[in-house]
Amino acid sequence: MPELEKAEIDRLFHALGDPTRRAILDLLSRGPISVTRLAEPLAVTLTAVGQHLQILEECELVHTEKVGRVRTCRIEPAGFTRLEKWIKEHRSHWELSLDRLGEFLAEEDENANG
Repeated sequence: MPELEKAEIDRLFHALGDPTRRAILDLLSRGPISVTRLAEPLAVTLTAVGQHLQILEECELVHTEKVGRVRTCRIEPAGFTRLEKWIKEHRSHWELSLDRLGEFLAEEDENANG
């Protein structure tokens, strides 16, 4: 994996590692919402929400847009697509490794019993 891709995946996992940011994504999964309304159920300041949103935007998990005095947020699929690709690539590797381990253990069992 190229270093740039690795850094992007590291940032994505860092962003998703925070419970407040995951809560923001859960709220946004229901549809676009203003930053003010987003902050209400989170019990954090608007400043804190803004900081969390900045991290999520840098990872392309969220997009914010300001119209007049209202900043609205929505889910941005690009970061999720990148994460999904990483998971698929690693799942294939893990499944292949587990298949090999299963075959090895089956051979060992046959040799021990046979």
